Amino acid sequence: MGKIIAIANQKGGVGKTTTAINLAASLAVLERKVLIIDADPQANTTSGLNFSPNSDEGRTLYEVLIGTREIGDTILQTELNCLQMIPSHLNLVGAEFELHDVENREFILRDALSPIRDNYEYIIIDCSPSLGLVTVNCLAAADSVIIPVQPEFYALEGLGKLLQTIRLVQDRPNPKLEVEGFVITMFDGRTRVHNQVEQQLREWFGTKVFRTIIQRNIRLSEAPSHGKPIVLYDVVCPGTTNYLNLAKEILERNRQL
Repeated sequence: MGKIIAIANQKGGVGKTTTAINLAASLAVLERKVLIIDADPQANTTSGLNFSPNSDEGRTLYEVLIGTREIGDTILQTELNCLQMIPSHLNLVGAEFELHDVENREFILRDALSPIRDNYEYIIIDCSPSLGLVTVNCLAAADSVIIPVQPEFYALEGLGKLLQTIRLVQDRPNPKLEVEGFVITMFDGRTRVHNQVEQQLREWFGTKVFRTIIQRNIRLSEAPSHGKPIVLYDVVCPGTTNYLNLAKEILERNRQL
């Protein structure tokens, strides 16, 4: 059965989508069959993998959630053989309202994934920064959550709200949800504050903080404009090395379970 990992942080600009795309791509390069789901109405994961977020074909996560499409009809093949994706669309904003009176609405994504889950070794979900119903659906469907953290003190302050939301999900819809780990992104080891925040995170969360750190890297920020994960855009840059190492660390952790 494939492992479902949500990438979540209610704070924007922390490298959430960058992590979702490049972790999924790195796992695929390591010959794991991966599905990435864009659950953010901004559809940055969709465009970051060279698909149009303005498509009117009606084959996105939105249609799955409102029940007008089977999930298998929305899966697209990316440039990487082992990586497929379910795109997003701005319409996903409306799902919050359309599902308001639906019974068991927090389990729609979990139930939709059930028929295809065994087709993949990993399912990566890029969550919206909002902590609304769609994100609750993602966390209710997931086995674990990875939290990208930018090494700034304001980012640390925002972690409490996210961890509280995770605890609420653990209390009812998904008691099996675990925090897979915290990944430090946009790190610049030359700055004192980045080093201090890293130290603080490791003191607070211990081994839940991944050993791998994602360094600040201009090539990582360029890659989405070309519709490519970093491993296809610049195979020798530090961003590629960082995300491949993160993927290997996750595989290592999962073998120990």
